[in-house]
Amino acid sequence: MTRILIALPVAAVLAACSPTVPNSAGTGPGFTDLATERARRDAALQGQPGIAVGPIISNEEVASLEGPATEPRSSVDTAAISDEQDFDAVSERETIESDAERIARQREAYTVIQPTALPERSGAERPNIVAFALETTNAVGQQVYRRSSVNAANRFARACGRFASADLAQEEFLASGGPERDRRGMDPDGDGFACGWDPTPFRAARSAGNSGR
Repeated sequence: MTRILIALPVAAVLAACSPTVPNSAGTGPGFTDLATERARRDAALQGQPGIAVGPIISNEEVASLEGPATEPRSSVDTAAISDEQDFDAVSERETIESDAERIARQREAYTVIQPTALPERSGAERPNIVAFALETTNAVGQQVYRRSSVNAANRFARACGRFASADLAQEEFLASGGPERDRRGMDPDGDGFACGWDPTPFRAARSAGNSGR
């Protein structure tokens, strides 16, 4: 018995044995053939009849999908703006009679306060140490007035210890007859400045003010 061998192409045999791979680009559930989809798109752009291009959604349906429209909000609160500069708006509310009544009410409420005398400043008769500092020209420690040297250190410490500051001591010194007289021994060196008081800051302030003019 003679056997006949039929030679089949190797490629055909392999193709028959290999499993089929689905085309993921245009087939299967939920997919459309790529060529068909492209034809539908071109027909929709060119307006050709006879080719379905999908349902057309009306403007009302689009509005229903987007939800209810909201009214635009005004960025300016017109109720808070005064219309007193608007003649027409004011003339509708005001009249000559209403203006006269309003002026009369304002005149009745007007009150004139009579001026009164200023209260007297307590201690106004006390010496002005600033004026005294500006009147003097001698340096601190430079003797101008005669002083007694008897028990000068003890009298100075006792007299100046009564004051909380040198300004108060100088004020009392001038009120008690200084700088010519020094009954309490507050100015033992005779410069006219009691208990270490220094007129230099006041003089410097005046000089700075004059230079700034």
